[in-house]
Amino acid sequence: MKSKKFLFVSKDSLSGDLAIQLLREGHEVKFYFEDRYSVDVYDGFLEKVSNWKVYQSWADVIIFDDENFGYFADKLRKKNKRVIGGSKYTDRLETDRDFGQVELEKNGVKVASLWHFSDSGKAIDFVKKNPSRYVFKPSGDAQSGDKREVLVSHKEDGTDLIEFLQQNKRIITRKSPKFVLQKFISGVEVGVGAFFNGADFIYPININFEHKHLFPKNLGPMTGEMGTLMFWSRKNKIFRLTLLKMKSALRKSSYVGYIDLNCIANEEGIFPLEFTSRFGYPTIQIQLSGILSKTGDWLWKLVKGDRFQLSTKKGFQIGVVVATPPLLSEGDDSEMVRMYRDLSINFKNGRISKNIHIGDVKKDKNDIWRIAGCSGWCLVVTGTGETVRRARANAYQEIKNIRIPHMFYRSDIGSRWSLERKKLKKWGYL
Repeated sequence: MKSKKFLFVSKDSLSGDLAIQLLREGHEVKFYFEDRYSVDVYDGFLEKVSNWKVYQSWADVIIFDDENFGYFADKLRKKNKRVIGGSKYTDRLETDRDFGQVELEKNGVKVASLWHFSDSGKAIDFVKKNPSRYVFKPSGDAQSGDKREVLVSHKEDGTDLIEFLQQNKRIITRKSPKFVLQKFISGVEVGVGAFFNGADFIYPININFEHKHLFPKNLGPMTGEMGTLMFWSRKNKIFRLTLLKMKSALRKSSYVGYIDLNCIANEEGIFPLEFTSRFGYPTIQIQLSGILSKTGDWLWKLVKGDRFQLSTKKGFQIGVVVATPPLLSEGDDSEMVRMYRDLSINFKNGRISKNIHIGDVKKDKNDIWRIAGCSGWCLVVTGTGETVRRARANAYQEIKNIRIPHMFYRSDIGSRWSLERKKLKKWGYL
């Protein structure tokens, strides 16, 4: 394939690793993101631009890699521009949890019971009258602002949730004026995703297991993602019962890109929780370690609407996020952010392998990698293998070669697979 011109557009510094892969293959890349706190991210790696709209005609492919760009994507598609990224419809699937659940149910997908509230007192009365375990989730604008404000009740009668609601009435009114209580569902949390070419899914599909909490054994705050285990699969029951049923709706919206549906599976069924209608992080970095096809080739086929099959590795891939203490901080004015920004990232053997993927990182004139931005989300380290044990061993061996002051990561990515596999097979999903 001849060299193509790719323009990346995002609110935050997200898909730099994907852009670098395209550069390595000989394509031209320009990158735009809005986050003013991360102006130095990707310095030395990529050419960044201050106004993406100026380069619309320059680009062969425009990649909107964030939510809420659907308006622009739809408009450009109508002008026959090659666009990978959200539509207004898929943006809403991701950012409006209530809408996503309604659309799933409309398309024949089984969903969990959900109740809407804008008053803590009414929610307390509801739980008292209907004692059970529930999940508290912000709704509306609060949901898209921070998905970390999710609380799972642990007592079977929901009294711990009642206590939370009673003690935090004013705070909830301020932070989450609208919220939902969703019936708690025990089971295995599993994600199912696939690339979509505007008309149909591209196979194989991706089955993934996210690790969202900061600490091992799912302790600590929700970070968005600290690592993932995944494998590529033919159509299976998980896919057929959930994401496949959204095919006609995605086609109608002209969506092109990757879409993932996070679910809880148990013996009673598969219950979708939320959509990600864009590349995920560290999902795309891990996927790149498992896709054998050249990145530019399959992206070009995808955006053209071609029907093709991805060439992927057998077995498993895992990715581990390596971070530093600014993680979970807000803005760039904290002392801790200033303390860690610009610190060097060293590699014990002096070699940077293909299994090291950049996050918020830059490179100086001496080719030394340094911490950039304010997120503390520095690297994604991947490992592959025909077994989960081998994939884990390969990833964690790579991490031993990395030296960053006070770096941390979860040591248990993929360690639940043996138990989760048994359950999913028992229930007939694998």
